[in-house]
Amino acid sequence: MRNLLLTISFDGTAYHGWQVQENAVTVQQTLQDALERICSRRDNVVGCSRTDAGVHANMYCCNIRTESAIACDKLVGALNAVLPRDIAALGCREADFDFHARYDCKSKEYIYKIWNSPNKNPFLYNYSLHYKYPLDEKFLSAQAQAFVGTHSFDSFCAAGSSVESTQRTVFAAEVEREGDMVIFRVEADGFLYNMVRIMTGTLIDISRGKIPADSIDAIIQAKNRFAAGHTAPARGLFLNKIYY
Repeated sequence: MRNLLLTISFDGTAYHGWQVQENAVTVQQTLQDALERICSRRDNVVGCSRTDAGVHANMYCCNIRTESAIACDKLVGALNAVLPRDIAALGCREADFDFHARYDCKSKEYIYKIWNSPNKNPFLYNYSLHYKYPLDEKFLSAQAQAFVGTHSFDSFCAAGSSVESTQRTVFAAEVEREGDMVIFRVEADGFLYNMVRIMTGTLIDISRGKIPADSIDAIIQAKNRFAAGHTAPARGLFLNKIYY
């Protein structure tokens, strides 16, 4: 029995997130279907993270325990031959047998893309939020520093979520601009349901004056979802990097 660490990327537009669901097409199911075609058996695929419907991944890691003898480089090539065009295998390597893609993850980086232009871009609709009013990325980056540190992020978790602890450590948070694209980048040891999308919505609401500037500390302390801003749409969110 081998344990393989597989790295993929995917366009989440057509999928109801990563995890297998009844009556919904997911990335995990599609990947397991492809592996079954190649290896002639249905091995379980363990993902590094759940993702919402419509969320994308520049880098997503998973591990597969399998008795298949196919070489890692051959597996990558075979997967890319059978996977749909919106999922790509990037790499594969042998891992220790007890390696777990989720529990051994040290941190994850997400990015949220905002197309900040008076004019919409039809080619970016599925991969960014169009926001036509001016955004000051330096001001928003300064605001985002309040996210850094170990906090209980109840205010930045979707109402009704059930988790043992809402405490997470954010290592870095910044907002940068590349032309008309504004990018919110955040790295943490873990994320709550909708956490990055609510962070993004809060920064936008601060920019528009709906939430006062310099209030993120108070929002965190409130531990109340209603204290934070709106939830930004899923289509602008990318799981960007996984660190082990």
